[in-house]
Amino acid sequence: MKSIAIIFALLFAQTVFAKPVELILNWKAEPEFGGFYAAQIQNLYQKYGIDVKVVEGGSGTPTVQMLANGKADFAIVSADEIILSQDRNKKNKVKALFAVYQTAPYIIMTHQERGFKTLKDVFQSDGLLSVQSGLPYFPYLVKKFGKPKAQVVPYTGGVANFIKDSKFSQQGFATTEPIAAEKAGAKIKNFLIADEGFNPYLVVLATTEEVIKKNPELVEKMVRGSKDGWNFYLQNPKSINEHMAKLNKSLDLDTHNKAAEIQKPFIEVKGVEVGSMSEERWTTLVNQLYDLGLIKTKPSAKDLVR
Repeated sequence: MKSIAIIFALLFAQTVFAKPVELILNWKAEPEFGGFYAAQIQNLYQKYGIDVKVVEGGSGTPTVQMLANGKADFAIVSADEIILSQDRNKKNKVKALFAVYQTAPYIIMTHQERGFKTLKDVFQSDGLLSVQSGLPYFPYLVKKFGKPKAQVVPYTGGVANFIKDSKFSQQGFATTEPIAAEKAGAKIKNFLIADEGFNPYLVVLATTEEVIKKNPELVEKMVRGSKDGWNFYLQNPKSINEHMAKLNKSLDLDTHNKAAEIQKPFIEVKGVEVGSMSEERWTTLVNQLYDLGLIKTKPSAKDLVR
């Protein structure tokens, strides 16, 4: 019985897909994607017989639309994007395969000198609050705290405005903006949005219902290779960070290394397998988006994940 299992595993690994597979990112090469780059560089995808090319994205890369419209087979999205897509597109459903962040690293970054104790304090104080329009956590926070007294302005990226103005607060990722602000001399205080009850899976490897039906073996290999890549990267980030720093020169190697360390507790949770997702978490998010009026239907949790 054991020998049969070994033979099956070898056959599974040696089946090579002729066409290279692209994995489209929704941002530039940074530690949040480190495990996918590790799987590519360490030939962990090739171990399963697939040739995967990780393709950098950028600001506004419409990965979820690319999937739904058949322009990509595999891409990185957020859990809320999958739910919104299924609510609006019933023909070729986008589905989650693997979730990197168990805790969403969305933050609101403030100046320590302002003495805010809670995120509610930020909303109820004067100054500027820079937030990207369209992110579901903002209407969630408005519903929870009320209309902000702070003047809400568009998020334009970077930390230049934050550094210039002590009354400027902004959105960010716990892994990047705080490092940049501190390097520029600012003393900061971060508020994790997940602590307020809005905690979608982020950096989610996704595909479509059509790809799953037509090529389930490829999908399975993609998931296995990605999992191996993340297990490798979490233990051995240095060489992968060096590779990503060459691709994304907007972040120096020191920032890549620090970000990789900061993100570990957002990814690794005791008793939870890397990349796994729960039906309960998906159901909670669906209900939150529905209550906010962002979706008209309630996709079932089982329909959102392969």
